[in-house]
Amino acid sequence: MSECKLNHSHEDVKSKYESQASFLPEEMKPLFNQFFEKEHTQDLLNEVFHLLKKYDLATKEEQENRNNRLFLVLKNL
Repeated sequence: MSECKLNHSHEDVKSKYESQASFLPEEMKPLFNQFFEKEHTQDLLNEVFHLLKKYDLATKEEQENRNNRLFLVLKNL
């Protein structure tokens, strides 16, 4: 994934999640619900946004890599 200089808001991340939710593993969805109930650092918001960005277009291998990172982030909040 390329580095982006934009800062993504809580709403940006939520919108990106909603657009990609149908492609994500079911067991990840409750973790996202918990994620959106809290405030997060800008770095974390940006990271989650970019993990979700074009998730549906990623290869299965890339989706697995992103899933692993998302689970790591979401389970350690």
